[in-house]
Amino acid sequence: MEIHESAEDYLETILILKERSGQVRSIDIATEMNYTKPSISVAMKKLRENGYIEVDKDGFITLTASGYEIASNIYNRHKVLTDFFISLGVDQKVAAEDACKIEHDLSDETFEKIRAHALTTYQ
Repeated sequence: MEIHESAEDYLETILILKERSGQVRSIDIATEMNYTKPSISVAMKKLRENGYIEVDKDGFITLTASGYEIASNIYNRHKVLTDFFISLGVDQKVAAEDACKIEHDLSDETFEKIRAHALTTYQ
């Protein structure tokens, strides 16, 4: 199934927040992403309807297996690319911003070559 970049960003943010604080609500996502609560509510409804998240009666959001797979893949790409750019001498903030821009669009082949190069060269 094709998933849009914005949905990947939401799923990645849910994963990051879950790792950071153990629980996630829509307001946490809105705060983290600097979006309005209504726009987050719409996005969470779509993610729930597509089977990427579950929301319990208290409003806590968890990733389903498919949501977690997408989120962890994007987050891994983000971390690898950020570290790679930093190793090239790019400022940490700029590296993270640039990684965020390309993590969704980079082909699997190119990403794997960057990852392999970074592992053999910088580790």
